[in-house]
Amino acid sequence: MKFYQKGKKELIEKYQVDLENGLTDTKVASLREKYGENRLPEDKEDPYWKVFLKNFKEPIVIVLMGAVVLSLLSAFYSIQIQGDLKHGRESLYEAAAVIILIIVNACLGFWQEISARKSLNSLKEMNSRQAMVLRNGDWQKVDVTDVVVGDLVKVIVGDFVEADVRWITTDELQVIESHLTGEADAIQKNTKTILENVEVGDRKNMGFSGSTVSNGQGIGLVVAVGSETELGNIAQLIQSVASKPSPLQNTVNKLTKTLMLISAGVIVFTFITGIIQAGDLSFESIGSVLSTSIALAVASIPDALPAVLSIVLTIGATKMAKNNGLIKSLSSVETLGATSYICSDKTGTLTKNEMTVVKFYSNGYYYNVSGLGYEPVGTIEPIEHSKEVSINEFLTGAVLCNDAKIQEVQGSYKPLGNPTEVALTVLGLKAGIRKEEMLDNKEIVRTLPFTSSRKMMSVIVKENNIYTLYTKGAPDVLIEKSRGVLIDNQINSEVKIKNQFTRTVETYAEQALRTLAVGYRELTKDEADNGTIEDLEQDLVITGVAGIIDPAREEVKESVQTLKQANVEVVMITGDHEKTAKAIALDLGIVEQVTAPVIKGIEIEEMTDDELFRNVKTTNIYARVSPEHKQRIVKQLQKHGQIVAMTGDGVNDAPALRAADIGIAMGIAGTEVTKDSADLILLDDKFTTIEQSVQGGRTIYANIKNFMRHELTTNVAEVLALLIGLIFFTQSVGNVSAATPTLTALMVLWVNMISDAVPSFALGYDVSESDIMKEKPRNPNESVLANYTWSRVLIRGIFMGVLVYFAFLWAAYQGLSSNQAQTVAFLTLVYGQLWHVFDARSAKTLFRRNPFENKYLVAAVIFAGISSFLVTIIPFFNVVMGTAPLTMNIYLLVLFLPALPTLILSGIKELFGIKIW
Repeated sequence: MKFYQKGKKELIEKYQVDLENGLTDTKVASLREKYGENRLPEDKEDPYWKVFLKNFKEPIVIVLMGAVVLSLLSAFYSIQIQGDLKHGRESLYEAAAVIILIIVNACLGFWQEISARKSLNSLKEMNSRQAMVLRNGDWQKVDVTDVVVGDLVKVIVGDFVEADVRWITTDELQVIESHLTGEADAIQKNTKTILENVEVGDRKNMGFSGSTVSNGQGIGLVVAVGSETELGNIAQLIQSVASKPSPLQNTVNKLTKTLMLISAGVIVFTFITGIIQAGDLSFESIGSVLSTSIALAVASIPDALPAVLSIVLTIGATKMAKNNGLIKSLSSVETLGATSYICSDKTGTLTKNEMTVVKFYSNGYYYNVSGLGYEPVGTIEPIEHSKEVSINEFLTGAVLCNDAKIQEVQGSYKPLGNPTEVALTVLGLKAGIRKEEMLDNKEIVRTLPFTSSRKMMSVIVKENNIYTLYTKGAPDVLIEKSRGVLIDNQINSEVKIKNQFTRTVETYAEQALRTLAVGYRELTKDEADNGTIEDLEQDLVITGVAGIIDPAREEVKESVQTLKQANVEVVMITGDHEKTAKAIALDLGIVEQVTAPVIKGIEIEEMTDDELFRNVKTTNIYARVSPEHKQRIVKQLQKHGQIVAMTGDGVNDAPALRAADIGIAMGIAGTEVTKDSADLILLDDKFTTIEQSVQGGRTIYANIKNFMRHELTTNVAEVLALLIGLIFFTQSVGNVSAATPTLTALMVLWVNMISDAVPSFALGYDVSESDIMKEKPRNPNESVLANYTWSRVLIRGIFMGVLVYFAFLWAAYQGLSSNQAQTVAFLTLVYGQLWHVFDARSAKTLFRRNPFENKYLVAAVIFAGISSFLVTIIPFFNVVMGTAPLTMNIYLLVLFLPALPTLILSGIKELFGIKIW
């Protein structure tokens, strides 16, 4: 049996509780030893050194480490066996440069993760809460971590329930458990034993850790602490969910395998070609050919890819942070770009979690109320009438018969009391009615507190020796106790008027509005002083009824529509009631038909995984669900191949956030457990930030695709230029001897690290192409080079590589030295790729984007162009890289001639729409 199914006496006897004196210090120590501390289990943070080393596990980094080893082997062979110090130094320089890039990449990943960790820790609450417990015969405050099973704890309005308790006594106790159930309503608590199995939200004799007391007071017996509480159970669910690689990590891993195969193919092909050309199988010829093969293999690997990838993701993470989206790890940055489903909790995410009066009926007329949430800003507008009608009686009763308050703290409004009463208080403030000011002329002489049996509350107010009872409560109860309804300032007792009032209540209920009626009755002094509750709460005059709801966030509706245009489904998963969930979903445009299906938690319980799998793609609303249900929904969507984002703010959302491909937590209203489980934290709690993050993720992925297209095109050109030279340049031409490579190893390294990588970094600052939010989410199983990207890479790389070789050959025929011919080839490659980068930044053509739109790219191209020119005229680089100065005419030729392949291919694509180009 569970705690809520056991009687109070049974539990008191089990824990040997002394109701008069509580626990002794000795007993506290014994119980803490037996049941543990009141502390939730926490994921242990990895030490900094582990966070840093984790960045070396990426497959592309492992490939680059292999490239370093190959370069070192090539250096060893050149220096120790061939005695070729020049080639050996080049290989050592190459190995050192790649090592630096690997370390830079690791530092970027480490910086982002540690920065996010620090930002997250700064969001956590710094204050230590206390609980009131009975010990050694006295009520005393102790730190919440000191509460033990068997303690008696006392709570009043505003307190947190700091452990799971079985209520021993309650006095109109109401508790908000939205962090567990998703429901904004306070739950009336009692001490009655519950025999049947019920969900958390229906366990009315229990209090749960993390809940807030909104009304009354109570004493509870602690029956569970720490990891054994409902909060702890959710924390364990979170820890049971294993993390998985992001879609980008998967696609880059696939690309890495492809590059490894290409590198292996280049080694084999070069080795076989070299042996055939050498004509023998001597140790010297094999070593020489192997050295050349290794150099070509290293050239075929985009050395700067991990660093550029990390920098582009860091740029994206920084942009998201400026838009109030805190990313905790770089691998999560682009996941939102692939997201196809956003599963969102309702309360606090799609809605404000601030009960608000949005409609009311008073004095025979209907009114709408603008302004949502606890901020007392808004207007009261009559519906279909312009008469001057007094609503003062209704508002006076709603404000005076009310224990709630609203406090302004640094520009925000903090509610104190029952959320429904807070809503009435805010309504009064919108009408300019403040309880404190009213009490300057009035006096509350008696209060008849709310009870769950009466379903109403009343106050007796004295003004100028006139006594009036104001009451509020359930409309069906008040109408039964009334003698009439106030219509045009006249008391109307006709049955049809009462029926009209009842129909109004029903209409509000159909709109998922919670209803609260207000009435009054004039009293004599004797009745006011001596009347019983039963006698006083009769013959009421109904002044009106309020329609209250936890309103949708104003910005969400537009965001939902934008996401739908982007082919991203928004799904509401809530612990609230079916009718309320559907009303909010219709209002936000999540569903468009009143007949849209809703699946309830109890139905999910009865479904097999296969049945749920068949239903999840056609359902956008789930109501009365538990944390386990949320996880099941997410997993079944993932089985359909969907990339699922889950948003939420309550502890009940945390397991699903961890299970989702990307978890999104509210930074302001979210619990610490939720933030710890999330990948993205919304610092402003706005759903709009999710929409902006989806666009940001798509833009980042597009930029990644662009720079990969640019990088790999350059690699194809490098390898092809070297391979053509290896195969065809077998005889001396002019001053260039046979077998002279088209490019030196350090020229290739310069191209990869400077003239290729620096502009690639700048691509990370590109804004999205205009229609990016009208495209479908990308297929996560799709290669980053899908949709004709490989063909573009190969076609442009082949054109560029052939041009580089012919530039080298032309220079040789012009009588230039070997170093000058290689320099011509080097600059042809550099300027060719600098022209190409403007074409690579668009999925369409060069002519579809303004080349000056990205100022960082223009600056990077200018820097790469000038620095590449300088390394041909500075003596130090002439010695190290093998470059040589050229004439001005040749400089101009290698600056503009390489633009032709890009301009011609892009022009043909623009004119004829050839996709593979």
